[in-house]
Amino acid sequence: MESKSDAFSVFKKLTRRLQNTKNYNIGSIESDHGGEFQNEKFSKFYEKMGILYNFSAPRTPQQNGVVERKNRSLEELARTMLSESSLPKYFWADALSTSCYVMNRVLIRHILKKTPYELFNGRKPNINHLRVFGCSCFVLNNGKENLGKFDEKADLSIFIGYSLTSHAYRIYNKRLMTVEESVHVVFDEVDHKNIQIPKTRVEEDEHNISLEKLEICSEKQPVDSHKQPIEIQQQSELPKEWRIPGDLSVENIIGKIKEGVSTRSSISNFCRHTIFVSQIEPKSINEALKD
Repeated sequence: MESKSDAFSVFKKLTRRLQNTKNYNIGSIESDHGGEFQNEKFSKFYEKMGILYNFSAPRTPQQNGVVERKNRSLEELARTMLSESSLPKYFWADALSTSCYVMNRVLIRHILKKTPYELFNGRKPNINHLRVFGCSCFVLNNGKENLGKFDEKADLSIFIGYSLTSHAYRIYNKRLMTVEESVHVVFDEVDHKNIQIPKTRVEEDEHNISLEKLEICSEKQPVDSHKQPIEIQQQSELPKEWRIPGDLSVENIIGKIKEGVSTRSSISNFCRHTIFVSQIEPKSINEALKD
């Protein structure tokens, strides 16, 4: 759900899916006093479907302990996966979805000795397709762009989960900066800790410019090991390209140095930031402009 207001529509879809696929009828619902569950739409739907709804006491999450413990388990798994893969926090939704996907196929109920997937679908799950979250991978560029004869056929990507609507992997394409679903993926699970954090296009351009500045400075003059931190800071402020300066003598400067640089637009619009005071009260526009 993108927002809590979508809870009612999602709940209706879940109810119809359970009835159509498994022929199950929901008998009762238990939740807290959240506004997304306790409203007029849910009340009418409960009465129409004959569903008994119960709410826990205010500020008492212990009465809804099953859901609270499950939420904490998902959060702990997602936090661990993000920390292990060194991915930024805005991949939290993919980490939660992946942790839920894995728990349903791996976690075994203590009494029934079965996984939730086996209890719901009646068969044991296949876990051969499970991969390390956040590992490097290469996705095939099949038809997305017109490739040349010697262009690269694969893009470096990051594995961020599994598709919920098809048998495919969800990957983050670092070159296109988009999330894709594909089965033509080759994984590199060994070197999953050396993944660079994806950046926006602006941050990536600034990072590339700073690297070019450092390379230019290192070619122009040797760096002393004792003064390396100070010189690197100075080198980052250098321009992108080296230019030979012309004659910058004071005699060749037009205008006053203390006034700074003035452009034609600033000179033409100086009246917008200036106040004129008149000693007489003009009777017409011509007299005011003359004064």
